[in-house]
Amino acid sequence: MTVWIISANPKIYDHASSFEHHSFIDWGQGNGKFAVGDIIFIYTTRPASMIQYKCVVSATSLTYPNVRNDIAYWKDENDYYKSIKGKFMRLVIQDQVYNPKLSLSNLMANGLNAAPQGPVKVKHQLFEYINSNFSDDYQIEMFPDVLDEKTDHFEGVKKQILVNKYERSSIARQRCIEFHGLNCKVCKTNFVTIYGEMGAGFIHIHHLIPIHKIGKEYQVNYEKDLIPVCPNCHAMLHRKINGTEPTIDELKEIIKKSSARAQV
Repeated sequence: MTVWIISANPKIYDHASSFEHHSFIDWGQGNGKFAVGDIIFIYTTRPASMIQYKCVVSATSLTYPNVRNDIAYWKDENDYYKSIKGKFMRLVIQDQVYNPKLSLSNLMANGLNAAPQGPVKVKHQLFEYINSNFSDDYQIEMFPDVLDEKTDHFEGVKKQILVNKYERSSIARQRCIEFHGLNCKVCKTNFVTIYGEMGAGFIHIHHLIPIHKIGKEYQVNYEKDLIPVCPNCHAMLHRKINGTEPTIDELKEIIKKSSARAQV
């Protein structure tokens, strides 16, 4: 078994959505001497500039049309048609994280020579560093949307879990923050303005569609389905009023009325 790093440019190919919607990607293998069972770490280029995915090679030397059609994830269809002329390896996702310790500067401080462009074989020191830090580097909120463990085992590409995988997905979380920002969508709180560096990057992520209304094959839309909220508002969004959880607008109205009463 060989361990590799390969790079992915989200400006060319939306690998995040592709992995989110499927359990594998048929990836152009180029001149790399990959073998079934090899471990592949995927380094996402700017703006992330860090390793975010761990995969295993399940097949090599696949050729079109015996590969998954993923034209929908290419920014330019011409690039897709160029890509299908070569050989492919099938990458089955094992895990995904968002951890600043796997950023380019930290990788280079622990054995990587330069930003990955072609396939890079991972030596022991670098593998130990990557493997020891392959976990999410932020506090995960455990209280929202706990599932009924008798009926609601979600089989995600990451692992089977008993809480809402969409709110806990590190990649979906980061893409939500990149799109919406770090201000609470209800009360406008931003933790870095209150707590300084200690609050940098801290926010909860709320799923707008109740977990019991979506199925196992649901494909999350990080722009429309996920929003950043502070812990207080997040807790209130999961409190039921007459058996129903409040909407974002309803919670805003409650805060507005409470603020008006306080000023009287």
